Amino acid sequence: MKINAYLGFDDQCEAAFRFYHQCLGGTLEQLTRFGDTPACEHVPESHRDRIMHARLVIGDEAIMGSDSVPEHPFEGIKGVSLAINVDTASEAERVFAALSDGGQVVMPLAPTFWAARFGMFVDRFGVSWMVNCEKE
Repeated sequence: MKINAYLGFDDQCEAAFRFYHQCLGGTLEQLTRFGDTPACEHVPESHRDRIMHARLVIGDEAIMGSDSVPEHPFEGIKGVSLAINVDTASEAERVFAALSDGGQVVMPLAPTFWAARFGMFVDRFGVSWMVNCEKE
């Protein structure tokens, strides 16, 4: 069993997933627009260019997401963070710097009693992240 995050956006899903792909690598497997699916008749014309489903696979993990539609308006992402665990302090520094660019640092990346590096931020799309590199 795996649990994967599914993120909601207000017409920023494509930009967010292209940014995550740039920062994290992996394979951007899917960016499907509402207008390219049989469901397009159920979505207003103004929302058909929005992303119905995005999927970024990194190793054997994935993050997914979509844009909002009028009957399910976007209310922000609250009360959850995506946690990234990396193997080296240098990788923690690279990932933290890349993903937090244009966002808001909540806790700067630094050594802690449990980790060689740990830090938290909210990215430019409003998604909360934690980057962790455990001590050896």
